[in-house]
Amino acid sequence: MIKITSKNKHRLERKGRTKGKITGTEAKPRLVIFKSLRNIYVQVIDDQKQHTLLSLSTLNEEYFGKLKSKKNKEAAKKIGEMIAAKSLEKGIKSVVFDRNGYKYHGNVKLFADTARSKGLIF
Repeated sequence: MIKITSKNKHRLERKGRTKGKITGTEAKPRLVIFKSLRNIYVQVIDDQKQHTLLSLSTLNEEYFGKLKSKKNKEAAKKIGEMIAAKSLEKGIKSVVFDRNGYKYHGNVKLFADTARSKGLIF
């Protein structure tokens, strides 16, 4: 049995309210962020084909091995830069941002602002 804390319960309720409203297409895929207790995960998804176009996480030692923490603002900024660069390499310029029920502040806001500043449009 998984214990759901009240903070996570509220996040899942927010996620459920937006679940059917946000979808990604081939022209404008969905950019999803997930934060665990230790890492940050990001995916670019085409919901029509049910295909992940690109994924990146702070578990990748090649890019994020030198970071002091893989969950702090420095990691959020770095993963925002990396996902923007990789998306632009694949020709993805415009995305729909799915914050996955998280409030738009802190690491989520810093990630989104960094990705926007590096060229992604959402």
